[in-house]
Amino acid sequence: MGMNHKSQIESLNLRYAIKGHLEFQVGENGLPVARVNNALAKADIYLQGGHVTLFQPRGHEPVLWMSSRAQFEHGKAIRGGVPVIWPWFGPHATDSNKPQHGFARTAEWTVKNTTVVNGGDTQLQLLLGDSPSTRALWPHVFELTLTITIGKALTIELTSLNTGRGRFIAGAALHSYFAISEVSQMHVEGLAGRDYIDQLDGNQIKHQADVVRVDQEVDRIYINSEDTCVIHDEVTSRRILVQKSGSRSTVVWNPWTDKARAMADFDDEGYQHMLCIETANAADDVRELAAGEKHTLCQFISVSNRK
Repeated sequence: MGMNHKSQIESLNLRYAIKGHLEFQVGENGLPVARVNNALAKADIYLQGGHVTLFQPRGHEPVLWMSSRAQFEHGKAIRGGVPVIWPWFGPHATDSNKPQHGFARTAEWTVKNTTVVNGGDTQLQLLLGDSPSTRALWPHVFELTLTITIGKALTIELTSLNTGRGRFIAGAALHSYFAISEVSQMHVEGLAGRDYIDQLDGNQIKHQADVVRVDQEVDRIYINSEDTCVIHDEVTSRRILVQKSGSRSTVVWNPWTDKARAMADFDDEGYQHMLCIETANAADDVRELAAGEKHTLCQFISVSNRK
């Protein structure tokens, strides 16, 4: 950046702060964060990764789970919230030295615009373009736009634009970590009747007959899955709705005991209080874009207290 964080924050606020809605601050470990605090909700978005770490509608507990051990370090992925996965999902197909889940989640995004929409929602638009460092990992030119809208609901739209002359194939995911009271006392509807790739069992294709319950490590890619998922928290009766577009794959992940303990940035017992439901372009749902083409992956998160 060249500037120190304080002057960077000052210049961002001069251009993009919105009174009663949004201001930029120095966040954890000095990383710049956009803090949204409007009449409907609070949210934090780190410019590193375009990463939403907090979404809390008025009258509700936070909707996203964050690890208490998350490392807010330059160039490192932040554990929890909504990491932006792009341009590949999981390990790189041919080179295991390349970063897991691509580079968007650790890159520094730039602010394009802030505005108030829908009569009271706060919208932040971030940009990430190709650079020598991205082209060293992935030899294509592109422009990514991340549009985050905060109101009663949280909407995240990731638009990939091919600004080059050739074609490229990109995978993606909005890798949302949801906060739940107790993983053994919740279920997910919206995936019954779908097949999934079991990434813990040699990528075998299996069938989901009923609602999803979690009592062990889970790492699945549900295929041909475009439906809304609803997480039912049976302790609090809260429902989290995850609607989406531009996605035919849904990832469900919980690391369970051993994997949680093996991750330095994951609370040992954190797996009991989270579940990832990811709006994805994974497996055979990756998208091919010709020159000038674009694709938008969108996730719409809302909550209700069921009585």
